[in-house]
Amino acid sequence: MADNSGSVYIGSTMNNLLRHSKAALLRLSTLVLLSSLTLFAACKPDEINSLQQEVWKNPQDATSWMRLGGAFARHQRYSDASDAFKKALAINPKLDDAVHALGAVAFKEKKYSDAALFFQQHLDRSPKDSLRLYNLGNAYMQLKQFDKASTLYNEAIDNSESFMDAHYNLAVCYAKTGHQKEALAIYEWLLQKNNYLAFSLKKHIKNETR
Repeated sequence: MADNSGSVYIGSTMNNLLRHSKAALLRLSTLVLLSSLTLFAACKPDEINSLQQEVWKNPQDATSWMRLGGAFARHQRYSDASDAFKKALAINPKLDDAVHALGAVAFKEKKYSDAALFFQQHLDRSPKDSLRLYNLGNAYMQLKQFDKASTLYNEAIDNSESFMDAHYNLAVCYAKTGHQKEALAIYEWLLQKNNYLAFSLKKHIKNETR
């Protein structure tokens, strides 16, 4: 973990699938693509074929489509993954994980406008969920809509005061929009919580003031 303005949560654990070369984008990337269904967990080379057989036999089984989508994503076949998740959602419109996964895949493909749409749909299903607010904020940050991102990060923090990643990304937004005092206040707060994050944030703030 280098800098923390680039990750997105999807729920549980999938390793850091979204790593950007720019340190300032790391936290947005790594946290969006975590799936509550471990959709992006490592799969065997023949798993896609096996899962395709499964969906052909049970084309109305949304869970099978979700598993296939996860396998496609792991193999960086993101268009196929998106199609599989959309099929799962068509079968079961209430399938929350499918909406989340579609946002994550779009984010991975750097289709941030699409990611924002899916993350907004995901948030609409649970408007007070801090991780959903954070994910949508990250999509807006990548779109350089820092005011919208700041609002979402603030809401995420209101619902989860100790959410350090949201504090960090909020400070980045503040630095990018000239609110250095507010960014430095978050830096001082992070010093008490996580020295590594605080150090990373301070470097980022300095870069924005040059």
